Amino acid sequence: MKKGIKLDRQTLEYAVMGGCILGGGGGGDMTKGLAAGKVAVDYADLYLYDINEMKGSDIIVCASAVGAPKAPMQYYTPRDAVRSMELFMENSGEKVCGIISNENGGIASVNGWMQAAVLGIPLIDAPCNGRAHPTGVMGSLCLHKDHDYISLQACCGGNAEAGRYIECFFSGTVDRCATLVRAASVEAGGMVYVARNPVTAEYVKQNAAIGGLSHAIETGRVFKQGLERSPGDAVRAVADFVGGEIFAKEKVREFHIKTEGGFDVGIAKIGDMELTFWNEYMTLDSPDKRIATFPELIMTFDAISGQPLTTAQMEQGQEVYIMTAPMSAMKLSSTMYETELLQQVEGIVNKELVKHLPACKVQ
Repeated sequence: MKKGIKLDRQTLEYAVMGGCILGGGGGGDMTKGLAAGKVAVDYADLYLYDINEMKGSDIIVCASAVGAPKAPMQYYTPRDAVRSMELFMENSGEKVCGIISNENGGIASVNGWMQAAVLGIPLIDAPCNGRAHPTGVMGSLCLHKDHDYISLQACCGGNAEAGRYIECFFSGTVDRCATLVRAASVEAGGMVYVARNPVTAEYVKQNAAIGGLSHAIETGRVFKQGLERSPGDAVRAVADFVGGEIFAKEKVREFHIKTEGGFDVGIAKIGDMELTFWNEYMTLDSPDKRIATFPELIMTFDAISGQPLTTAQMEQGQEVYIMTAPMSAMKLSSTMYETELLQQVEGIVNKELVKHLPACKVQ
């Protein structure tokens, strides 16, 4: 295979920063993403490969972390990431030819790096989604619509000293297995690493966010260069790069978050605007209109430092920038156009989504 982008500490920083921005409030904490990524890039020479370097019949497996970022007892290690893939291979009998991440985010963009470095499996630039999303089904490449597909999912995580370490392997429908993995994350203390959903490289080409990780790297590069000038320059530069706009710079008047069912759910009132989130930001409303709706990108930045601010990191009293970007500006999975999956969000945040999205986009 022709080697692609060399993943070193500099590239890692860009990937984590850009991934956090494209995460849209979810996708994990950059600090933890940097820590995990450093172990991977220091362990072995690591490259990012183009999906076109793979044979169409090659089996690709998704690497993910599932759970609630705010959960206080979450505990997982780089070894858990590798063990999840080992569990998958031991129980599935599949020959894994490539690894993809489930999404972009502060942690999510480096999902699969450790597994690729330790196990010598190519890391492919075709995440299941080019932004972050709350449910496992949203990262399933539309496999939930194939009623003959048998999902295989292996997960592990949790603090053994606290009696919470678990290892699981599930086989069944995509949605049922995703529900079981989410339940496992709760039992583990809030988070588990997952290896799941084997598909062919040809299928990935048709349904994944091709080039999504390299897009995160370039997004992070632009942001970091702007940050060297000022926080405001960083946010403006990245808004221009992703085809978005800075909608406001206001203080957080109210912030409410709760962890339930393995998700962080809440609401933030910033200036005269209201943000809802289900791990990721779902809606942004002004007093008289809807401004942005998931899977459109909604992201916040700390106004003092300029750093991307996830929903789990927000606090009342902070001054923040709010940035939005349209769906057309991002690399999205086929699942982001599925009405039934978007309707599921409506029941969680008690806001309408589908009617606010372009009819030509949502099918």
